[in-house]
Amino acid sequence: MSDWKLICRVDDIPLLGARRVSRANGLEVSLFRTGQDEVFALLDRCPHKGGPLSQGIVFGRSVACPLHNWTIGLADGQAQAPDVGCTPRFQVRVEDGQVYLDADELQNHATELTRPVAGPTSRKGCNAAAC
Repeated sequence: MSDWKLICRVDDIPLLGARRVSRANGLEVSLFRTGQDEVFALLDRCPHKGGPLSQGIVFGRSVACPLHNWTIGLADGQAQAPDVGCTPRFQVRVEDGQVYLDADELQNHATELTRPVAGPTSRKGCNAAAC
């Protein structure tokens, strides 16, 4: 049996937009609201280069990553062809206009994933085979 955590009201998520949910460990989770008031939750990280999906454009049941315009399905987290990849999704429950996330998933799911760090790199100590 799942323990559900109240996050916000559906109306707190912008129509065709997103709201980020902070976690104690790991990257934020993004709640997305479609034009039909459907709510989906994905890790706020594009599978391509780690772009913040919460800053993307929501259309239909997809979001376009703001960095390189990859289209990610909100229901399954899958990149649309020809792109390949997946971002972790989270279970969402909506009741009486309230949005809930599975508390265990929120605490433990995909906490090992990080966002790439941009900027100059140092080759000091770099293993040439890994570069």
